[in-house]
Amino acid sequence: MADAASQVLLGSGLTILSQPLMYVKVLIQVGYEPLAPTVGRNIFGRQVCQLPGLFCYAQHIASIDGKRGLFTGLTPRLCSGILGTVVHGKVLQHYQECDKAEESGSGNVQKEVSSSFDRVIKETTREMMARSAATLITHPFHVITLRSMVQFIGRESKYCGLCDSIATIYREEGILGFFAGLIPRLLGDIISLWLCNSLAYLVNTYALDSGVSTMNEMKSYSQAVTGFFASMLTYPFVLVSNLMAVNNCGLAGGCPPYAPIYSSWIDCWCMLQKEGNMSRGNSLFFRKVPFGKTYCCDLRMLI
Repeated sequence: MADAASQVLLGSGLTILSQPLMYVKVLIQVGYEPLAPTVGRNIFGRQVCQLPGLFCYAQHIASIDGKRGLFTGLTPRLCSGILGTVVHGKVLQHYQECDKAEESGSGNVQKEVSSSFDRVIKETTREMMARSAATLITHPFHVITLRSMVQFIGRESKYCGLCDSIATIYREEGILGFFAGLIPRLLGDIISLWLCNSLAYLVNTYALDSGVSTMNEMKSYSQAVTGFFASMLTYPFVLVSNLMAVNNCGLAGGCPPYAPIYSSWIDCWCMLQKEGNMSRGNSLFFRKVPFGKTYCCDLRMLI
């Protein structure tokens, strides 16, 4: 019980601290660019035309809505995080209780020792079920969070309070409105999890020497690296899910002429891929000018 409470408190603290970052990221994902690009230099020192990064974007939001405005959508996101942590823990606890019941029921019968690969499959499957259950239950709060942020574009106030937002979505879209963008989000989470654990298993088993004294540290590092790599590969699912959550919801940021209406998440995926925008919002610092956008950016300013 104490572990669950500490996880909730830690998760809530991280959510509050990262809220401005997510706010900026979501607005960039939907293609909102209120600031003109400037002439700067990339990591190789070459002069390029690039869009403002995280801090300039956050200053723009704060100049309009104040610093408090950077925490728009925090309440439903906190609800999502707390509920997701509880559900995730309950599912894993259920599996642990099932294991204890099997062990006590088997008595003195000797169990076969499973291989490390079998353990990875078993643990990954259970983690997948726990994450999927948490995502399914908390997705309505995720949708409300995204729409609360995106309404900044049209200066609307359609999704302000949590209860009012729930009533609005149910009245206009029904139950399905709470699960807009769920499928690509679930697929991204599942693919990322299996990819991360599979790569970590291969690296730990075949690339690292078991005789090294710092073996446990190396394995933890490999898990972090493979997790980052997997999240980069599955980022398009996150982008498509967020776009579908706000698509055609009555907000200026999700309707024509600002944004197209997608018939399905596959249609959204194909259109982003055609435009070359599958990584939009993935970087918050060295940001290239989006494909198809034209700006006046004089490179002679730095010569």
